[in-house]
Amino acid sequence: MSITKRFVPAWLMLLALSGGVIATAQTVGVDARARLTRGNEMYARSEYAAAIEEYARIAPGAGDVYAQGLYNIGVCHYELWRTEEAIAVYRKAIAARRGHYPKASYSLGIALEDVGRVGEAKAAYNGAVTASDGEYAPAHHKLGLLAARAGDYERAAARFREAVARSKDQFPASRNNLGVVLALMGRYAEAEREFEIALRQDGAGYDDARRNLALCKARRTDTFLAKLTFSPGPTL
Repeated sequence: MSITKRFVPAWLMLLALSGGVIATAQTVGVDARARLTRGNEMYARSEYAAAIEEYARIAPGAGDVYAQGLYNIGVCHYELWRTEEAIAVYRKAIAARRGHYPKASYSLGIALEDVGRVGEAKAAYNGAVTASDGEYAPAHHKLGLLAARAGDYERAAARFREAVARSKDQFPASRNNLGVVLALMGRYAEAEREFEIALRQDGAGYDDARRNLALCKARRTDTFLAKLTFSPGPTL
């Protein structure tokens, strides 16, 4: 039975590392990169169990490649719907980089949300923001969604705006979601503008933004706000 990927293969990018000075370190690094490459090839074929075995052979002495291998193991567990295992390994990957692994922190947040541990997920997204010096736009987006679900629309709007800014305005899902919270605050003209920008950026096929814009412009019933749709945004 085939397994539907929960993430896209772009998660599994090889690290570009400078060569070591000591010959032994160079050998370890070459071997680790080779194992990472083989694991990525297995992952691309949906051979997740085999990929896990290959990544697990990367020695801790391989530094960042070791951390990348741990992260990729977490991705494979997540693809296999072993979410708790993915959570545990993402934490190890973050620890291997001494907390400076925004992508792993973000993925940890997604997995924690999946199992209903929202407080921990929020902490993980904040960890991704901190580790990236505020640059990791998807984490701002997720924090915006959490704030919106908690009814804190002002905070949500600030997070969505931050995601837009950090992505250099290449984040139509955050534009759409900013429009939703602006509409919920009664700022309809501003909301319509955000939906229109999202549509221009992502095309007429962006159903959430197209539907939200139509609802916002019509505003024929008191219940239209309940029909507005948030977009989850990217998983990477």
